Amino acid sequence: MLTARFPARYDHLRAISAFVMDAIKDIPFDSRQRYAIDLAVDEACSNVIDHAYAGDDQGEIRIILDFLEIGLKITIQDDGAPFDPDCVVEPDLTSPLETRCERGLGVYLIHEVMDEASWDFSTPGVNQLTLLKYFTPSQKTEKNVRP
Repeated sequence: MLTARFPARYDHLRAISAFVMDAIKDIPFDSRQRYAIDLAVDEACSNVIDHAYAGDDQGEIRIILDFLEIGLKITIQDDGAPFDPDCVVEPDLTSPLETRCERGLGVYLIHEVMDEASWDFSTPGVNQLTLLKYFTPSQKTEKNVRP
């Protein structure tokens, strides 16, 4: 297990990415899986900065990497404003770009590129997102597939 703390600042997104990508450089993900992991972590951390902390430099982001026999578990924690993923409206993917809402794709994107994504708010004052990426997609369980 590896753990790191970063200031919740946009200029630290590159350092977060470097931490994750360096940690997984020797485990058996292909380039597409690595890109998906990097994209999901970047989106999740950007959302923490934007929404949990309402902007740049308001708190910290904690990243915990667990190396499993079947893949990688990434836990992202913050102490910002609570987030309810059930309140996020499914994005409009069919309307012309100029008429779509410019926000709201983050949660959808995270679910699309990761094998599992779940939020936990059971610890008071702590938001926790857990992401799983399996070495082979067949390990994804039916109950965790988002409709």
